[in-house]
Amino acid sequence: MANSRVEAREPALSESLRRWSPAALAVVWAALVTVAVVGRLWRPEWDGTRLWNVTPFVAVALAAGMIFPRRLVAATVPLAALAVSNLALPGYESPWITVAVYAATAFPVVLGGVVRRGRWPALVGGALAGSLVFFLVTNAAYWAFTADYPHTTTGLAACFAAALPFFRPLEDLAWTGIVCGGLAVADRIGATLAVREAALVKAAAAPAGRLD
Repeated sequence: MANSRVEAREPALSESLRRWSPAALAVVWAALVTVAVVGRLWRPEWDGTRLWNVTPFVAVALAAGMIFPRRLVAATVPLAALAVSNLALPGYESPWITVAVYAATAFPVVLGGVVRRGRWPALVGGALAGSLVFFLVTNAAYWAFTADYPHTTTGLAACFAAALPFFRPLEDLAWTGIVCGGLAVADRIGATLAVREAALVKAAAAPAGRLD
């Protein structure tokens, strides 16, 4: 019986991201950090009601994990954005809560490497998983390292129940679509410009036609 070989296709975005120049990657790094910082600090309200309560950190960390081949480099994107935005916000109640928040914020970077080998369903799953992990880790840390809730299973359940209104995975999913969609558009524009530039260079280098 003949063996058939099936090769999995990667998303077009992931394939082309590997061809980006170091200068382009530096621009993307700065852009992702800026999006995360602005998205966290800018919270518009309407009639005293906050329009959204989710930052783009899951989306930005996922995108960084997809783009940068080294996870340590990718992790600097959400961690740098978190550190910068924290300068304008109150501190955490405990050093251990700080560790939990930073770890949960960087976690989607690991998922980005998995998403890179998949397609849009993998991206959706990565966004939802990142949102859930952040909710569970940060609220468990708050329960464990503050005195606001009894350190019992009932207290833990009460802590999660109180935080449930702030768990909005669909908003994380929307941010992921915006960030990754924007990267896809930028990559498509860059590829088109590169093709045009190559055609112009080729046309300029071609020998002039002979007139009889």
